[in-house]
Amino acid sequence: MTGDFVSNPSFANETSNVYFEHSSGVRVDTNAVLIEAIRREYPQLHLTVTPTYACDLLQFAAAGKAAAAPIDKENDRLYVRHFLAPARRLDGGNGRIVDDVKFGKFLIDWDGKEYVVYIAEGRDGVMSYPQVRNQYILSSSVQATEKLLLEAGRFTGSLEGVVLVYDQGYWQKNHELWESIQSAEWKNVILDEDMKSALIKDVDNFFDGRETYQKLKVPWKRGVIYYGPPGNGKTISIKALMHTLYKRKDPVPTLYVKSLAGYGGPEFSLSTIFKEARRYAPCYLIFEDLDSIITDSTRSYFLNEVDGVRSNDGIFMVGSTNHLDRLDPGISKRPSRFDRKYYFPNPNHEQRVKYAQFWQGKLKENKDIEFPDKLCEAVSSITDGFSFAYMQEAFVASLLALALSDKEEGHHDADLDKLPLWQQLKKQVKILREELHHDPEEAMAALKI
Repeated sequence: MTGDFVSNPSFANETSNVYFEHSSGVRVDTNAVLIEAIRREYPQLHLTVTPTYACDLLQFAAAGKAAAAPIDKENDRLYVRHFLAPARRLDGGNGRIVDDVKFGKFLIDWDGKEYVVYIAEGRDGVMSYPQVRNQYILSSSVQATEKLLLEAGRFTGSLEGVVLVYDQGYWQKNHELWESIQSAEWKNVILDEDMKSALIKDVDNFFDGRETYQKLKVPWKRGVIYYGPPGNGKTISIKALMHTLYKRKDPVPTLYVKSLAGYGGPEFSLSTIFKEARRYAPCYLIFEDLDSIITDSTRSYFLNEVDGVRSNDGIFMVGSTNHLDRLDPGISKRPSRFDRKYYFPNPNHEQRVKYAQFWQGKLKENKDIEFPDKLCEAVSSITDGFSFAYMQEAFVASLLALALSDKEEGHHDADLDKLPLWQQLKKQVKILREELHHDPEEAMAALKI
């Protein structure tokens, strides 16, 4: 550490002493107490205070953007150590240990300059919420500190490699969801080709068309609804569009809304959602199962956010629903809110053949499963009225039944009725059709994809 950061000997460890003394008694304003102590300890340096939620310096350093090291003694810090289990037990791994810094002192080295940074959590008053975690940054140059904050702030706000998900009243960066959409490619989405092309062009034309909207003097915003029976490609189409948008030269981030439930109530959630969407615009804002998210009690507030006085420029909003009839006409029929609706019906004969061919391709390397070309037409002929989800269940159940049976595959290309996979598929389709006829809505919901 350079000589610029030598503390006043009369107040050595003053800040940590004050923090622990203050935290052991009645708390009034942690921020004010720490600022006073830090200024006594480092009177010659400039002090900047900033919260971690918008500009996390330790996260910035952990990503390799800067160097950070603790410079306090163990008795002068307060860490809580956590064990983080693997995100998915199936993927293996032993988990890891991380430290949650409640109070600590660090030296940060960035762009050839050093900064002393205190990090302190304070919960003032009688309530434990909200959590306040501030960073107290000391340097000899105001300009250098501002430059660091700009870089770290841009990093903290970046959505590279994540999908921003709103759930339980909070925005959360979800890397696992982002990874799952990397395999969602349009070549694997079986839809009417004209409709597929329209879905892609609708999104591309919007994000490429800012100047066009400006020339026409119309707001640069758009909303569409995907509707139809469950299991027919609404979700996979949304994922494919997310993947397409992330691959653009200037990537478009996705904001995904799971629920409005949260500590502040649904109106607060809607306000938070649109505030974040405006911040990240241009962006792709998703309300999946729109009919269950926007209810009678939240409809008016939602409509005010969509076409009220606030600008929603750059926001492409998509809502999906299995029940268009449950949506308020003010949402589903007024163009200024959702401009267009796309219907996702059950697949026709040709699409069912393509779906069977999709499974044929997946099983191509499996020498234990015989899957001749003519089986694709046969499967399509017995699955009329099925959704893609029902067809998927027929294939999965049939393959599992074959895997658990002792029957050996032979070569029966000339006689389809002797083919074990075809025999199992007919059995499973019969079972699924009985379920579908018994309670179609419940059965389709259970197999939603």
